Amino acid sequence: MDEDVLYSTIPELGRLLTEHALTSRELTEAYLKRLRELGPRFNSVARLTEETALSQADAADRLFQQGRLEGPLQGIPFAVKDLLAARGYVTSWGSEVFRDQQFDFDATVVRKLAHARGVLAAKLAMVRFAGGGGYEHPTESLHGPGRNPWNPDYWAGGSSSGSGSAVAAAMVPFAIGSETWGSIVGPCSYCGVTGLRSTYGLVSRSGAMALSWTMDKLGPMCRSAEDCALVLEAISGPDGDDPSQSGRRFRADGPAPPASMLRVGYSEVDFEEWAHPDSRPALREALEVLRDTGAQMKPASLPEMPYRDVARTLISCEAASVFEDVIRSEAFEKHPDPSQKKGLRRGLGIPATDYLKAMRIRRVMQGKLAEFFEKVDIVVQPASAETAPLIEEVPGIRRSSNLKLADKGNTDLGAAGNVAGLPALTIPCGFGLNNLPTALQLVSRPHNEAALISLGKEFQKRTDWHRQRPLV
Repeated sequence: MDEDVLYSTIPELGRLLTEHALTSRELTEAYLKRLRELGPRFNSVARLTEETALSQADAADRLFQQGRLEGPLQGIPFAVKDLLAARGYVTSWGSEVFRDQQFDFDATVVRKLAHARGVLAAKLAMVRFAGGGGYEHPTESLHGPGRNPWNPDYWAGGSSSGSGSAVAAAMVPFAIGSETWGSIVGPCSYCGVTGLRSTYGLVSRSGAMALSWTMDKLGPMCRSAEDCALVLEAISGPDGDDPSQSGRRFRADGPAPPASMLRVGYSEVDFEEWAHPDSRPALREALEVLRDTGAQMKPASLPEMPYRDVARTLISCEAASVFEDVIRSEAFEKHPDPSQKKGLRRGLGIPATDYLKAMRIRRVMQGKLAEFFEKVDIVVQPASAETAPLIEEVPGIRRSSNLKLADKGNTDLGAAGNVAGLPALTIPCGFGLNNLPTALQLVSRPHNEAALISLGKEFQKRTDWHRQRPLV
């Protein structure tokens, strides 16, 4: 199949299907072929779900033949991170400890995408336990280091590495990732993919591995902001199996403010000093494009609070509680990463008083951020200060972590956004160091995904960075 088709957006694929230019089975078989051929090269695939995919594709084709259209995802293949249960398939959570684990049910997100007539083509590789306990190397995955389609010597990002690389290399048109602290934003930034971290509680996590009950979020990783909206509509909404679900639903065609009405805050130091010098030209140009949309750009910096310390404490305590039985079991000795084992065990020793103190500070943070978002609608920041690291590098031990600047700007936006459960849209904006992708992240108040997508769509009307393809 022509590669142009495989790199198409969801609406473009939908038109081909509804006009009978191709069938869902043909499309699915083409993506399955690409998953088989490219998946091992980038360590993207945990396992194919071919039997389910072909059955769902045939069912979608019958509907097309009858002239029945049941939504924009009908007949469109997709894949999910391997922390989501899919009936009849192993869900390993990226770890040797769970290499044979199966569930007799589908995660709510998998079930909702099936209801939307999507086609589940694969489960995608991830960092062990979604990075719980911390990890020192990109190699920390049952399926090998997540390699970047733009250059396989570099990392695809964690912990949704397979989701980022699979979409970037057109193994699937979209994938589902998860984020507790950076696991959608990071791979999207490194791989040149558009991704949406949803507001905490908007998307049910029933059937998903828990890392941090109060911080885990699921979201789509796609070609475009418009694609993210279509997928988010399908996976959001009430679910009695997840008590943290807010009961709210996102509508892709719901009211959205035009870009010209949006107040967009930014800190110049993020773009001119924290960002790597090789990435600055692309990031400056991206800011100019945002201005061209008519958005009201204004200097703004987050209120200073210990966002990172609170995030670390919450994740460490909750991850240790989630995996307590595993940590105390003999099976845990199969886990090959000493630093991650040590980190998870350390979490068991954190006093309850520290956890409760972090939760109290979190409430204050949420209040301060609510006040902050009365002055701006969106904050924009480089999604990463640097492009993807080499596979051999230690994540986080890089140039930006060694900088000593008096002005922090909005460098805590990732920690703040995740602690407060805020939505974020990541959009590719060019290339930086080592000719690898760079990106912006747009963050807003809870349940303001419509504004993020509105601005993202206007940005992508004016640029073609989301259309760029790696040479694979």
